[in-house]
Formats: sequence, C-alpha cells, structure tokens
Amino acid sequence: MSHKRIPKRRAAMAAGGVVALGAAAILLPNANASQDGGSSDDAAAAPRTLKAADASDLAARLAGLLGDSFAGSYYDSGARQLVVNVVPGDNNQVVVQAEKAGAKVREVDNSMGELRGGAQTLKAEAGIPGTAWAIDPRTNKILVTADSTVTGDRWDRLESTVDGLGSGMATVRKSAGTFKTFASGGDAIFGGGARCSLGFNVTAGDGSPAFLTAGHCGVAADQWSDAQGGQPIATVDQAVFPGEGDFALVRYDDPATEAPSEVDLGDQTLPISGAAEAAVGQEVFRMGSTTGLADGQVLGLDATVNYPEGTVTGLIQTDVCAEPGDSGGSLFTRDGLAIGLTSGGSGDCTVGGETFFQPVTTALAAVGATLGGEDGGAGAGDAGGAGAGAGEEGDAGGAGDAGDGGAGAGDKGDTGDAGDAGDGAPVGGGDGSGLTG
Repeated sequence: MSHKRIPKRRAAMAAGGVVALGAAAILLPNANASQDGGSSDDAAAAPRTLKAADASDLAARLAGLLGDSFAGSYYDSGARQLVVNVVPGDNNQVVVQAEKAGAKVREVDNSMGELRGGAQTLKAEAGIPGTAWAIDPRTNKILVTADSTVTGDRWDRLESTVDGLGSGMATVRKSAGTFKTFASGGDAIFGGGARCSLGFNVTAGDGSPAFLTAGHCGVAADQWSDAQGGQPIATVDQAVFPGEGDFALVRYDDPATEAPSEVDLGDQTLPISGAAEAAVGQEVFRMGSTTGLADGQVLGLDATVNYPEGTVTGLIQTDVCAEPGDSGGSLFTRDGLAIGLTSGGSGDCTVGGETFFQPVTTALAAVGATLGGEDGGAGAGDAGGAGAGAGEEGDAGGAGDAGDGGAGAGDKGDTGDAGDAGDGAPVGGGDGSGLTG
C-alpha cells in the first residue's frame, strides 16, 4: 500500500504546517529542560518547566494529593508551567506539597465539587440541542456555549439556569455557527455515502490491525473503504455515539494489513509514539481530509455537547477549526502523542469556532486497543519520509526522534484525492449544521 495522494492546495497547507512545527523546535531548544536554580529548597518550591504531557501527569497526581482542595489545573504554554487551582482551607501543607512537586499554585473561589455540581444542573435543566459546557480552570468557572439555534424560549431557559447557579459560577457566550459533526480526518474513508477521516491506526485486543475514528461515523455505516465507491477494507467492531463518548473501533478486513502509528501531514508523516491526556492551555494539531492541518489550544476538558443527534459527554473542547469531512480525524501534539478524535463543533476554518474531540485514552481503554509505543505497533500510515515532529511545546528532542518516521494516517492506498471536500458526502452535512464526523 502507498500513501495517499494529496491535492496541491492541501499539500501546500500541510507543508506550511510542517515548517511551522520545525521552526518551533529551533526557536525553543530548551523547552523540555527544567529551569530550577538556586538551593535545593528553592528549587523544590519553584514552578518547574514542563512539557504539556508531563504537566498532565503531574496534574493527575496533584488532584489526588490535594483532595477537596483541588479545583482544577491548566497548562501555561507561555511559561511552560502547570498552574493548579486550590480552594483556601486550614491545611496549608497540601499547598506546600503541590509547590514542591513543581506546580504554580493559585487560590480560587469555586471548588471542583461546586463546578461539577453546576454542570450536573445544566445537564438536568438545560440540556438543549446547540449548547455545550466545560469547566474552565483558567477562569474557575463553567464555560457555557450556545450556538446560533439557541434563541427565544430556549435561550431564556439557558440563561435562567446559568443565573440560578449563582454569581461567579458560569459564563455564557454565543457561537455564530451551529454545533454539528464533521465527517473526515487524516485520510478520507467512505461508507454508506458518508465521508469521514481515519484517526489513528491501533492494534485491537486480539492483535489484529484496526483504526479509531468518530463514533458517529461508526454508526453511519458498517463497512468503510479508502476510496469513494471502492471495495470495503474495514468493518466496524464497536461504536459509541451519542452518550459517553464519540468513538469507533474499525477492524481491517485483511489481517495482514500493515498499519503503523503515524499521522499523514501531506508530504511528510509524523510517528505516533503513544496516547496522552489533554491539558487545558496545551498546543495541539488536527489533521483532516477536508481542511488539512490546523492548530490551536485546548480550552476545556470533560465537555458536554448537546448535538441534534443526542448528548455526548467526556469530550475535549478546543479552538482548533474543522469542517464537514474532518470527523474522526487526528488530534495530536508536535512530538507525536495522540490526543483526540474529531467529534464536532461549530464554525469553519475561515471564521473559526469551537471544536470538540473524543479523548484517545478513553477510546483505547473502552475498546481494548493499543497505539504506537504502547504495543510497538499500529499507526496510521506507511513508515518513511522525514518526520515533522519537533517536540511538543517546543521540545527540540522530538525532531531527532521523528527522523525516519512518517505521520501518514493510513497506508491504505490513494486516499488523498478522495479527501477533497467535493468527494463524498461529509457526515453532518456540508452546510455547517451537523456534528464533526
């Protein structure tokens, strides 16, 4: 199998993204090095310089350490530090421990329990199609978003529910677009008249090759091809949508299929070494068969989105753009860690908007699959080509590791031409009114 061909417009876009990835590594050669200095006591209390993936690990540990005092965390990409929110209390020792662990500690008003309780109230009283919410640790509030369909009585109901949460608990903003699913991803895949994107190649629990894509793609068709009108090459094994996620495991029909863990950037590939949790404030990149390579920042975690098809929980909220045909596609870091699968959102890559992603870690655990370095195996394309990974958040170490690896999102043949927006019917529709598929 060969890498997909890619139209000139998309190739230029992807190539530009690769240059940007490489440039970041050159400009920030020491991003992964700790900058602690002075005496050992001073160093222990000073915020550490961290990669986003390491910040996520530290945040998880500190959440357990701080207990009820923990009120969320986020990654300060400028300072490359983890900021941890705490609710003031009598036990200052936990704060000292958090600072010694390398986090920057910030006192806030709303506890995590209060914020989660507010989110549950929104779910019970304002589960209106076209709304979404996620806890924003940077503001210590619940960020509520309403798309253009939320008007009249539905807007009044949402606003009243938010007001009922109390002052300082939530903010509401309007989105110009409409929440929808965007069918497509890294390499285009086709099934039942719909077009989606391959997210990441994986190894299923029994050792057979498979790939992850969006769940709303998996429920749209049982069999998928790598070319419009072509013979099916893979069959849906498991799919979740709507509900507690938006992901599907699709097994290759040929057990001899070679499916290394990579993302196709167009004329280069990025090796995927494993999966990681997202962190608010983290820089991320998305590849899709409609819009190519795009980048942005994580805005919220454990987001709830009320799509027309139903409510989906546990998603990642970002400001990365996407369009119909991008559904199921890859969300990843510059140093080759898989973060998410494109689910849905509003807007497009001209005006921007909100986009939601299924966490890869949750999907892998649910379907019993492994990815990249976790099992040395499945990815999304042929190996080869100069790697573009330059190290997440400017970590120069990634550039060397990426050397031989490709980032192709599927070594299944000539799927690049099929990835144009004009080929196939994107899941969620092409009018910007559906979920990201």
